[in-house]
Amino acid sequence: MYFPTFRSRRIRGKEVFRRMVRENSLSVNDLIYPMFSAFGSGIRKEISSMPGIHQLSIENLVEEAQAVHELGVPAVILFGIPEFKDAVGSDAYADCGIIQETIRALKKSVPDLAVITDVCMCEYTDHGHCGIIKDGDVDNDATLELLAKEALSHAQAGADMVAPSDMMDGRVAAIRDTLDENGFDHIPLMSYAAKYASGYYGPFREAAESTPQFGDRRSYQMDPANRREALREARMDVEEGADIIMVKPGLPYLDIVRDLRNEFDLPLAVYNVSGEYSMVKAAARNGWIDEERVIMETMLSFKRAGADLILTYHAPEVARILKRG
Repeated sequence: MYFPTFRSRRIRGKEVFRRMVRENSLSVNDLIYPMFSAFGSGIRKEISSMPGIHQLSIENLVEEAQAVHELGVPAVILFGIPEFKDAVGSDAYADCGIIQETIRALKKSVPDLAVITDVCMCEYTDHGHCGIIKDGDVDNDATLELLAKEALSHAQAGADMVAPSDMMDGRVAAIRDTLDENGFDHIPLMSYAAKYASGYYGPFREAAESTPQFGDRRSYQMDPANRREALREARMDVEEGADIIMVKPGLPYLDIVRDLRNEFDLPLAVYNVSGEYSMVKAAARNGWIDEERVIMETMLSFKRAGADLILTYHAPEVARILKRG
């Protein structure tokens, strides 16, 4: 059908019709809020490159998590800033590590909030890389043992889900096997299946204090030029036991989100990363954009591309907007 027989604006003309034929919608249940837990007390340190986001000591993180949960956000994902760092990231898998203690505090104070933990080594190593260094690069297979120990320690502390983000080959199987062997076969695993070596992570590295002290992460994170490789990466993780797969970053990789949605029937997450967040905040502070409108348009773009879940620093803002209707 063509104009003038068909007129698209007939349906667009009334808000009620626009709502009735809307193809994608956003719910507060789609949201996961990333939070940064810092060793110490009385800490509420705003990240200079991420307005509104803070490093929080455990008691302050619990307070903010409670407020976010009251807005309807069902889950948080935790990143840790430990008391000390070493070459093997000991705090990552210590029983009294920063994340383990944060999990316990959250489950005690906000028991209905789902607690997801990032499983990686970069926040805990003094060199800032995601595993054990050998000959100037991360030793893949040696790192798997530490990642599995870290995931197990999170489960033992009460985590509801673990999310490996390191991009080591075989880490999903190593974690799944360790969890199952230790009685945690009920704990789901959300894999950062397609995580690209991106320039959009800069603000996060300030927040998590995880900037590599030498080199970069291109030997284990994906090349931004590659599309088909994402399918291979995701397929390996699915075969190794991932329950949810993720694409990171979000906006520059919506084609990858759609590819994975078309290929797999597992739940699909997307990470609306720090650089994406900070660009919106910077533009809004300069009066260049309508902040709320751009945030919600961004969220809908993830849903339209095929994501089921959205990890986003905008989660509290989105929840408030949705609550207003």
